[in-house]
Amino acid sequence: MTELRPRRSVLYMPGANERALEKAKGLDADALILDLEDAVAPDAKEAARERVCAAASSGEYGDREVTIRVNGIDTEWHEPDLRAAAKAGPAAVVVPKVNSARDVQNIERALELGGAPEHTAIWAMLETPVAMLRAEEIASASERLTVLVMGTNDLANELHAEFVPDRGPLLGGLSLCLLAARATGKVILDGVYNDVKDLEGFEAECLQGRRFGFDGKTLIHPGQLEPCNRVFAPSDDEVTNSRKIITAFDEAQAAGKGVVTVDGRMIENLHVANAQRILALHEAIGAKS
Repeated sequence: MTELRPRRSVLYMPGANERALEKAKGLDADALILDLEDAVAPDAKEAARERVCAAASSGEYGDREVTIRVNGIDTEWHEPDLRAAAKAGPAAVVVPKVNSARDVQNIERALELGGAPEHTAIWAMLETPVAMLRAEEIASASERLTVLVMGTNDLANELHAEFVPDRGPLLGGLSLCLLAARATGKVILDGVYNDVKDLEGFEAECLQGRRFGFDGKTLIHPGQLEPCNRVFAPSDDEVTNSRKIITAFDEAQAAGKGVVTVDGRMIENLHVANAQRILALHEAIGAKS
């Protein structure tokens, strides 16, 4: 079974803020997105690019997965950002508003021409109606694309939708992208929660995202890390139950039994596979601690 990498909490950090980049070295985030897009004013783009690329290649962030979010495809900063990121060799380049397979292929080509190492992946942000409708096409466009990132703020804006606690207006798009991720074997991250003071609402949205099937969530404030890491990690009960399922299945197979039950429930291969995934994630999280 392929080793799982925890991506429960993926925190945006403003690329123009040197103190924030330094602080990120001690935060309990599974991954960081060093941001050159929304968090950086136009007149600070070049300085931020240099600072972020130096940070990403510094090796000073421990086991955190360090990525760089470049500016959008339709901006003057996009190509210089990609060239610089390719040389820096982060874990991934995060690209906003990816709308087609061709977008992914152009990004891949630019990274290869820039000399990006093989480990530098593409994380595609899906945040428009057209991206929702082309999610499978985008997700399958490149082996280098490993993660889909939901841009829920932009999606809500383009849908003219209201921000409501159950995210009802967004569920169609979220579901399409989840289907695309699972059909193509990609990781998928839920979008941000805007009210950094509302930790109760934030945790509720984390729970909703996990129940949908998201692998983790993008965050905008360090105060959101603890509940996010907790919610997207297997609980003690899940770990215990997963071990019981695997043990019972192995024992039944060894005894030549065709039917396996655990606590009165019939167990099939799909339950065993899910139990193995839960334990692999639990072990990967434990290895980080």
